[in-house]
Amino acid sequence: MERLSGFDAFFLYMETPTQPLNVCCILELDTSTMPGGYTYPRFRAALAKRVKAVPEFRMKLADSQLNLDHPVWVDDEHFQLRRHLHRVGIPAPGGRRDLAEICGYIAGLPLDRDRPLWEMWVLEGGARPDSVAIMLKVHHAVVDGVVGANLLAQLCSMEPEAPEPQAIRGAGSGNPLQIAVSGLMGFAVRPLRLATVVPATLLTLAQTALRAREGRTMAAPFSAPPTPFNGPLSRHRSLAYTQLDMRDVKRVKDRFGVTVNDVVVALCAGVLRRFLLERGELPDAPMVATVPVSVHEKSDRPGRNHTTWMFCRLESQISDPAERIRATAAGNTAAKDHTAAIGPTLLHDWTQFGGQSMFGAAMKILPRIPISSSPVYNLILSNVPGPQGQLYFLGCGIDSMYPLGPLLTAGLNITVMSLNGELGIGILACPDLVPDLWPIADGFSDALKELLECSDNQSEEWDGSDQPDS
Repeated sequence: MERLSGFDAFFLYMETPTQPLNVCCILELDTSTMPGGYTYPRFRAALAKRVKAVPEFRMKLADSQLNLDHPVWVDDEHFQLRRHLHRVGIPAPGGRRDLAEICGYIAGLPLDRDRPLWEMWVLEGGARPDSVAIMLKVHHAVVDGVVGANLLAQLCSMEPEAPEPQAIRGAGSGNPLQIAVSGLMGFAVRPLRLATVVPATLLTLAQTALRAREGRTMAAPFSAPPTPFNGPLSRHRSLAYTQLDMRDVKRVKDRFGVTVNDVVVALCAGVLRRFLLERGELPDAPMVATVPVSVHEKSDRPGRNHTTWMFCRLESQISDPAERIRATAAGNTAAKDHTAAIGPTLLHDWTQFGGQSMFGAAMKILPRIPISSSPVYNLILSNVPGPQGQLYFLGCGIDSMYPLGPLLTAGLNITVMSLNGELGIGILACPDLVPDLWPIADGFSDALKELLECSDNQSEEWDGSDQPDS
């Protein structure tokens, strides 16, 4: 068996009927490349072979009433693929809105905790006769953004006809007594861990106070202005998606001397500025986004989720796009430095001490906080590194990929991932708070065009006359 880390279990404890914490991804496939031609039985058979090489798809949760630690993963001895693979027809005309409506419904469905925590939906009947869409849904306790991308890569190959992968051993078995005994041992060493976590936290608080005096901190939680994205979540989900040419994104990056992530944040600020301005709901202060930051390479802690959370400002109150992206880059630099100073494992270490009762109490308290005046943050914004090169999903070429993160206390999540020179943008929301997401999705191309025009004008204005003589 494999014990969940506190951070992995956090996503179980924070889940409610109106807050399913699943990581999703939509793939648009070209089935013309599938060896022998596409049929659903052939696709299912190919997936059955791949599942043998992906232990995460065959493990389920196990616990004991006497367990004082977090739950464990064990192999599902009665695993059946048919319980996780589903087939749905897209109604005519099969455009992206039809696909998004079905996928939004799927995103709001909880996963069965008595089985491995994933589902795959095959959606047939798209706008093209040779196209099929896939929606993969995995619980956040199993994957974070990086692990999810790696998990997806295990189902892909560089060629349509790939050799059958070798089976990989899973988490093993565990009975209630084993779970309780090992849980008692883990619980007994918690005071020793606390002796190192508390001093590190106090040092971080002192460093943050010094940074605040110099204006070098990230945005503070509960400092976000009220927006339509903040309110009680319902069980329903809606989504929209779009994609941008990475060459254009990199042109903006190079012209302004910023990072790709700075461009992504500035694009989101521009899109949400227009969206809220048209509705008369644009706040005067910067919005605040929480940004998951991967620390896989810096963390030596166990578990599958290795991220920390950075709070960054969306400078949507700035009208000039050039000034907006410069302010974004400066704010992101301060936020990254602040996050690095906190350390890659502090959040992970604190969640190790939490349990179902503590996080359950937090979920009861959070809705009672007057979020209309002081939300924790306005939205979740995530930039996930995507796989490189042309990939084939079970023999089908991947035309496009759109990642979708969950909603956690806020009603809007924007996640981006690059693939084959395109930046896929997935937007998930609670429709009770944001009824129509397509103006946000369609606004990204306009926001990018706006930044391109600014960068071109900036390049034309600079003719090199202030360059020092050779």
